[in-house]
Amino acid sequence: MTQIHADLVVSHPGFTLDVSLRLPGEGVSVLLGPSGCGKTTVLRALAGLERASGRVAMNGDVWQDDAASRRVFVPTHQRPIGYVFQEASLFPHLNVRDNLDYGRRRVPRDQQRIGLEEAVTLLGIGHLLDRRPQGLSGGERQRVAIARALLTSPRLLLMDEPLSALDAARKAEILPYLEQLNRQARVPVIYVTHALDEAARLADHLVLMSAGRVQSSGPAVEMFARLDTPMSTWDDAACVLQGVVEAQEPEYGLTRLKLGEHAFWVGATGASVGQTVKVRVLARDVSVTLSPALDSSILNILPVVVDELRPDGADSVTLRLRLAHGGVLLARLTRRSSEQLQLQAGMSVFAQVKGAALLGA
Repeated sequence: MTQIHADLVVSHPGFTLDVSLRLPGEGVSVLLGPSGCGKTTVLRALAGLERASGRVAMNGDVWQDDAASRRVFVPTHQRPIGYVFQEASLFPHLNVRDNLDYGRRRVPRDQQRIGLEEAVTLLGIGHLLDRRPQGLSGGERQRVAIARALLTSPRLLLMDEPLSALDAARKAEILPYLEQLNRQARVPVIYVTHALDEAARLADHLVLMSAGRVQSSGPAVEMFARLDTPMSTWDDAACVLQGVVEAQEPEYGLTRLKLGEHAFWVGATGASVGQTVKVRVLARDVSVTLSPALDSSILNILPVVVDELRPDGADSVTLRLRLAHGGVLLARLTRRSSEQLQLQAGMSVFAQVKGAALLGA
């Protein structure tokens, strides 16, 4: 597997970035953290747009090395990257086709790995080719910007909060294209966001940042299941489960997944039977019982083992619950409920999942 190595130090008045990253050279690596924590500075340093001290290498090719006997610094225009900014930054005097052609012409023909038709199909923008940027929605403009970045045939795609300027409807429009990009373009992506829902949906690898430092890093599903990260304290703390579509019940508007040996119900989806999908379950939507409720309206009641308990102040407790197939749920309970049930690590209990969001289809 290719790898992205980056050891970067940047100092500004009142702020210092000091990170060491070892990221997989495939899939989507998400840098997650609050505004001002240094996420965008990392991207800019990887691109060579901001001069950091340190070393940057992609699959053994060194783009920067300040410790070498002869300093190495590959300028931005010579790094095989694509960069998608918060704003689409399309040329307003060119139509979509000509904006795309600008990206394609930056790469010699014999080095082009992604063709115009492939990029247009992947981002679903064939009907927009003759239109000018001012005639596009925000989501359409970003899809064009992503296609233009892909047409530079990058070995690494950098995306700096590409959905932050969009409303919820436009975000919902573009997220499926980003997932498809991950599956089909086979270009590693480093994606910056402060939105937990975007990270849950897109991340294969997750890096948590705060105040210019990396707090923790690892495979996304494992990171969401940990109780020792700041994410687990947030109001929208959640775990991500992976299941296989087992059946559709359109008469009830439901899809049945298989999680190990257990069924798990989510809202109707277009996913095909046999397809592996991800499900996001919020900690606040999980409750615990000592025995399975046989007369409950809740469809998802799963046997679990209490893996870990963490007190959250005087009034609440967060539990890490392990399913038999190895998946993990988080549950946020009142401290009173936890003490009343006498919950402790190692206990076998039942998790009731009141709601779950299918992440794409």
